[in-house]
Amino acid sequence: MGPVSGSQPNGDPYHGPVKGVNRGGGRAVPRAPMKAPAGRFSGTVEPMVEHRRPPASPSDPPAGAPLFDPVDPAQASAFDEGSWWSSRFATLLLDRIPMRKGLRVLDLGCGDGTTAVPAAQLGAEVLGVDVAANLVAAGNARAQALGLANIRFQEGDATDLNALDDESVDLVVSIFGAMFAPKPFDVASEMVRVTKPGGRIVMGNWIPNDPTLVAQILKISASYSPPPPEGFVSPMTWGMEDEVVERFGAAGIPKERISFQRNTYTFHYPGSPAELVADFRTYYGPTMNAFAAAEANGRADELQAELEQLFEAQNTSEDATSIPATFLRVTVQR
Repeated sequence: MGPVSGSQPNGDPYHGPVKGVNRGGGRAVPRAPMKAPAGRFSGTVEPMVEHRRPPASPSDPPAGAPLFDPVDPAQASAFDEGSWWSSRFATLLLDRIPMRKGLRVLDLGCGDGTTAVPAAQLGAEVLGVDVAANLVAAGNARAQALGLANIRFQEGDATDLNALDDESVDLVVSIFGAMFAPKPFDVASEMVRVTKPGGRIVMGNWIPNDPTLVAQILKISASYSPPPPEGFVSPMTWGMEDEVVERFGAAGIPKERISFQRNTYTFHYPGSPAELVADFRTYYGPTMNAFAAAEANGRADELQAELEQLFEAQNTSEDATSIPATFLRVTVQR
């Protein structure tokens, strides 16, 4: 859940962190993590259902400027090291992936180990790959503190995993990670190359035009951002079945070995929807940058009101906050 490549010039207005973006060509530097409020969030993953991609809407804004800089340590630390919802999400998702001792797992776009650490705790031999040096360092420190000898983190580029041998891992996992790397066909090819015959690739990708919380946050944020550079490929296209089939097909995977399921994660928060918006504004990359842009244009109050209206409308709880967010789970059989 961290940056995975360093060559794409800009991100996508639908989402941050924009993994796979290094606009300035620099490296992330270590810093003290920005911790989110501990213990305030929980979540549940609802039963999966077959995915039917919603039609494109002409009102949806185009992909645009980045909402998250993955090599900005402040933002990267806030999202990954804070782990105020994603760690629970990763643990719940891993419950659906059979783990066994010695299973060789690659977590691509691993951040500081949101998915990689729970996988190692379940007995797998885990390698986490991320482009951001500070998150790799944080992941290794986290593993050491937990006494996990079966996990390590290293810097790498999702479009060119040259440090990994062909057919060297049993499972590739990328939860909102590889989808944000540039050159999506190269990303698919590399994931296939390093996976053993009989192994699997599992991705969690946000879905464009989905009516639930996260996709709508990203859509709203897009309207406060400038247009994208020419030739930009939106990461949200990884949430479209036809695009996924085409990319893995080019890597030699037939359509019948690719399956899609829609899964819903529900945010549970003890405070009001407005309080949850405040935490998103402080700790979540897309809203952090959206508010920065809105403030520069004198529109911060407008953005705040629009997000509060969204959160209120989608809240299903009477005395707290419970809001669903749907994503596309992609499973590729090697």
